[in-house]
Amino acid sequence: MDQTIPFESKLYFVFLGILLLARGSDFLSTWLATPNLLLEANPIAKRLGWRGGMVVNLVMCALFAAWPLPAIVVSTTSFLVAARNFQSAWLMRSMGEYSYRNWMAARISEGAFGIYMICLVAQSLLVALVGGALMLFSGEQLIPFGIGAGILTYALAVFIFTALSVYRLRKSG
Repeated sequence: MDQTIPFESKLYFVFLGILLLARGSDFLSTWLATPNLLLEANPIAKRLGWRGGMVVNLVMCALFAAWPLPAIVVSTTSFLVAARNFQSAWLMRSMGEYSYRNWMAARISEGAFGIYMICLVAQSLLVALVGGALMLFSGEQLIPFGIGAGILTYALAVFIFTALSVYRLRKSG
């Protein structure tokens, strides 16, 4: 599963296209949700900004397209992140970034924080179980294993970045 493919091959350009679509979907969904990156949970993406993030992602896509397993993992994770972003982007955009952040902070401070964290852990764990099961039963076939690893990575990212965002919201509020 650690094989690479030559740059000039047709398969390289297939993986490159998939990666560009996946990362582009994540970029578009993030821009729709938070054009000023106020609500961006990933501190690295926030620090890079739109231009820096675009350059880093283009380079990452060009490199990972030659390495199938990471290409599948990154694509799967990116598509799932984009889907999650699109789920709430309309609300974030209609309320505005500052109003949405303040509204979420109020919901979190008014609710039982323990229940919020239990729900976050449960959500992440259930998604991770799907990814882990896919990896376990893939028979080490590249595509199902990579998709499972991407789902597992997504679950971990949701947990880490949501917990980090909630920590920052509680700290500032």
